[in-house]
Amino acid sequence: MVRRTKEEAQETRSQILEAAQKAFHERGVARTTLADIAAMAGVTRGAIYWHFSNKADLFQAMLDSLSEPLDALAQASENRDEIDPLGCMRNLLIQLLHQVAQDPKIRRVNEILFHKCEFTDEMCDLRRQRQSAALDCNVRIGVSLTNAVNRGQLPENLDTERAAITLHAYIDGMLAQWLLIPDSYSLHEQAETWVDAGLDMLRLSPSLRK
Repeated sequence: MVRRTKEEAQETRSQILEAAQKAFHERGVARTTLADIAAMAGVTRGAIYWHFSNKADLFQAMLDSLSEPLDALAQASENRDEIDPLGCMRNLLIQLLHQVAQDPKIRRVNEILFHKCEFTDEMCDLRRQRQSAALDCNVRIGVSLTNAVNRGQLPENLDTERAAITLHAYIDGMLAQWLLIPDSYSLHEQAETWVDAGLDMLRLSPSLRK
């Protein structure tokens, strides 16, 4: 009975996340209420508050569910013992572009994040969460780049902090542009080329040197 109750709770949580994704995508984050999500999920608002403290918490849970498949590659490139950290990072970024281009759920969530998410007063918690996530991402990229420098894969005098911010902004900008005008180029077919262009910046740009 306890196991069944846990399974039912997890099923309800998944229903809520799925409904939230659809509602945010259709209406935008600011215009979507918890009542809207509850109605779409077929649950009460109380059920939502059982699993999530507020809309920002629900939104963050939706984002967190997307990062899990790539965690192994991210951790490998951050590992000082990894012999090919830059290769791990390259594979991670290529997979990211492929997933956004080919997986409808991942694409929808990224469309919400880049084009349907407003940082209103109601969502101030979300703004803080996104700021923290962006800073953490920069740090993690910097660790991977430092490992690549130590392995001789990137210039010894690379400013890894500046390079991490540059690469992060490059990938974010590419995703934001493609999601806005997806017919402008093939993100899936050209994923390797776009990732290699970003890594070439790290190898060749004098502005990224210490």
